[in-house]
Amino acid sequence: MNDTQMTKLFGDQNEVMEKLLKDSPNIVFPVPGTLIDGTVTDIYKNKVLVDLGGISTGIIAGKEVHDSMNTLEELNAGDTVSAYVIDPENPDGLVVLSLRKASQEKSWRKFVDAYDSGEVIQVKANEANKGGLLLEIDGIKGFIPVSQLAPMHYPRVNGADSNEILKRLQSLAGVEFNVKVINVDNDNGKLILSEKAAMREQRDVSLGKLKVGQKIKGKISGIVKFGIFVAFEGLEGLVHISEIAWGHVKDPSEFGKIGEEVEVLVIGIEGEKISLSMKRLTPDPWLEAAKNFKVGKVVEGEINKVTQFGAFMQLNEEINGLIHLTEISDEEIDDASKFINVGEKVNAKVISVDPDEHRIGLSIKALSDKPAEKRKQRKQRKRKLQTKKRLNLLLLKKLKQKKRKLHKKCKRKAHCSK
Repeated sequence: MNDTQMTKLFGDQNEVMEKLLKDSPNIVFPVPGTLIDGTVTDIYKNKVLVDLGGISTGIIAGKEVHDSMNTLEELNAGDTVSAYVIDPENPDGLVVLSLRKASQEKSWRKFVDAYDSGEVIQVKANEANKGGLLLEIDGIKGFIPVSQLAPMHYPRVNGADSNEILKRLQSLAGVEFNVKVINVDNDNGKLILSEKAAMREQRDVSLGKLKVGQKIKGKISGIVKFGIFVAFEGLEGLVHISEIAWGHVKDPSEFGKIGEEVEVLVIGIEGEKISLSMKRLTPDPWLEAAKNFKVGKVVEGEINKVTQFGAFMQLNEEINGLIHLTEISDEEIDDASKFINVGEKVNAKVISVDPDEHRIGLSIKALSDKPAEKRKQRKQRKRKLQTKKRLNLLLLKKLKQKKRKLHKKCKRKAHCSK
């Protein structure tokens, strides 16, 4: 049957299409780049056939049947499915569809809607670079910059070591994050996400309730040379090295591990800067020290630090005493390390105790058998030097006077030379 015969039987093709559309107003024709709903008729290993309202049949094949939600695994004949139109008609007369691109389209719409509404969404990081965390969902690329990570995940490392930062970030691959979309790049299908922004409301509420003197529980979020960072209720505070323990703290990492739960005391709030203390939750050992370390008592301990002005002796686990440079020897010295070393055990006498300032003064030279006699000898030598200096000055003065007299006498005689 030729076209002329077809026209005589059924009328003009355009007229037939117009009549069909008029009789079935709900028919939707496949348009490339849009989503279309249909009914699954057949499912094969790597191919799905879809009835598109009796008008045409769609086919989903190859990589286009696989999406991030694994729709194919749950699909059965008779189910309604939403697919992305790639081509309205292939050589076999079928509409080419894609579950993969449909999922991508839905995901993109979800991100754009979240951006517009400020909604918090959940994502999972795939990998990391030195600048932050990367993720990919249905071909959509997302990035969480380091600066947009919440305190618990922010990589605080000594000296901002880039290799250590990368190592910390890589440990977050596979972790789920609550984030807000803070930038959408429609042209390239890329997103910038922020965990910090997602916690802003919680942070503001927590900061408003926080008071100095409050005890709180949190997790160690970072350990650096100058202290320990603790994250809690969307906030983060610093336990300075001087607030970790009552005694001398050489290495903060000896007092906790990242992720470990600790109890701390809030000792200062300046804007968003929060100062914390660990040591103030324990009794001050210096109050007891005033009772145990009386002036005049001889103590034994190990030298744990030597500085330009003296050496520190460990008296117990929390208290150190200072042997000042002038209290190491009866001789005048300018370098304590020439007389005493770290790790050396020595005896010393307590010469001062100040529990308010947390100071105990010690002296090695005070243990000398004849300190008074040696001090007397030093004073005698000093007096002799001073006497000798005065005599030299007096002699110089007399010589100058004699010279002036001689000069005046010569001036009265014409033949006197200068």
